[in-house]
Parts: sequence; C-alpha cells; structure tokens
Amino acid sequence: MASSNIFQGKAFKFGDDIDTDAIISGTCLIYNTPEELSKYTFCGVRPDFVSLVKPGDIVVGGNNFGCGSSREHAPLALIGSGVSCVIAKSFARIFFRNSINIGLPLIECTDADKISESDLLEVNLSAGTVKNLTKKEEYKSTPLPDFLMEIVNDGGLVKHVRQEIFE
Repeated sequence: MASSNIFQGKAFKFGDDIDTDAIISGTCLIYNTPEELSKYTFCGVRPDFVSLVKPGDIVVGGNNFGCGSSREHAPLALIGSGVSCVIAKSFARIFFRNSINIGLPLIECTDADKISESDLLEVNLSAGTVKNLTKKEEYKSTPLPDFLMEIVNDGGLVKHVRQEIFE
C-alpha cells in the first residue's frame, strides 16, 4: 500500500466513535475485495463520500475510530476508496491491528480535532508529523514502531511475511 512514508491529500472529517458499520455497512459483507467494497464506503453516514474521495485523500476521525465489529472489510473499503491513511485521536485496537495487517497506515494525533473538512494535509509517517497546509499548522503524531512500519510498507502482514520468508 505505502511506497512512501509521506502522504498528501484532502481531509474527510468524521467525529468520535465511528464504528466499522459506519465505514462499511454490514449489508455489504458479501463483498470481499477492496474494489467491490469501495463502492459502499461510508454509504450509510456520508453517501457522497464515494463520489468525492480521490486517491491519496485522508480520513480524519476523533476518538475511538473503528470501534464495533472486528471485520477487515472496513479498512479494505478505505484502501479500495483510495484513502492513503487515517488520522484519529485514537483507534479501536482491533481496527488498528486489522488496518496494519492489510497495509493501511494509521496515525494517532491528539490534534486531529484541529483539522477541518477539506483541509489539505501532508502526513510524514517517519517523522511523526501532520502538516495542515491549508491552515499552515503542524501537529505531532505518535509514530508507528519500526516493525509496524515495515508491515505497512510491505503492503500488509501477509505480503510482509512472504517477503521475509522468500527474501
């Protein structure tokens, strides 16, 4: 998923406690690929998301982003939609693990609430920074540990393990 540790895109802002059913409705669980799931990302809470999101854009949430069911469909839908990463004040632990396992970068940032809808952001995973280019502000984030960065950079856990075994 991530060939670089720097992402730039427009912010799509959500609040606290965005659960996996809000990201991808339980009625869409018949689909299993990022491409299929992407057509229904946030369809129940923000029907215009699919028509507005562009590759590289960034989802921004509040506290407890990804709570609810432990399905991998939610981060898969985000990847299929072209979302480069998700910034939130905090993540539900199972969503965090599922996202890393499939190669979706997550950034914990206590200043996520300072980001507004449509702000242009630049995220540097390695430096642990989020630059708000619209507001000319910079926020610190909690960088992922090196071993998790390796998994994300390799495109997820399965690809990472294959690379480790066959390298």
